[in-house]
Amino acid sequence: MTQVPVKNGNLDSAIKRYKQKLARSGVPSEAKKHDAYDKPGVRRRKAKKEAIKNARKNERRRKERD
Repeated sequence: MTQVPVKNGNLDSAIKRYKQKLARSGVPSEAKKHDAYDKPGVRRRKAKKEAIKNARKNERRRKERD
């Protein structure tokens, strides 16, 4: 369980810090992954598409550095 202390009664900044900690922990993205069932073929296609996207991005970055 993520906890954030409230300093000087400032609830707004405590909520902001809580949301940041929660996002960094990966809980929302994990919940989103388990929201609905994906068929194995859909998962493979999605992973392949993501791999192609990352490869293109890395290639662009390599060209920019050279």
